[in-house]
Amino acid sequence: MDYLVEYIARGFYTMLTISMPCVLVAAGVGLIVGILQAVTQVQEQTIAAAPKIIGVFLTIVALGLLYIQMLTQYITDGLNVAFNVIPKSENYVLPPDYYKHSRPFAGEMNDKFSTSDKTKEIMKNQGKLPWVDRAEKSKYTPSYQGGNPRPNLIETNKILGR
Repeated sequence: MDYLVEYIARGFYTMLTISMPCVLVAAGVGLIVGILQAVTQVQEQTIAAAPKIIGVFLTIVALGLLYIQMLTQYITDGLNVAFNVIPKSENYVLPPDYYKHSRPFAGEMNDKFSTSDKTKEIMKNQGKLPWVDRAEKSKYTPSYQGGNPRPNLIETNKILGR
């Protein structure tokens, strides 16, 4: 459990480290544009958006390789913890003879199917086609089409004369 908390904390730190320069650049550009708008008395809100977008874009371009290295290191460390550290920790590993004493999927499968008489008979006579019970064959009914089914593409073309 300590590994998980530490990894999540490191994820928040990585997220803040990546997002902080972009937020600071957007705030700085917004402040400068706001001062310029106050001096010139031009109060158009769309003027501030373009310089902010350009500033954040240039920040991502300039620091992109650093961001990629940070994310790669974070993911590599996470995979290392998941596949190397936790499996070797005795607190998280099941005993080697775990499946001898339990049935892992006991309640999830249909146990009636595997013990039915038909299944046993088919398994005894492998290679022969299974028989069809007439009562089961008569249970077949075509699917309900609804009140007025729509014609398919071929029928529609015939109706429209195409």
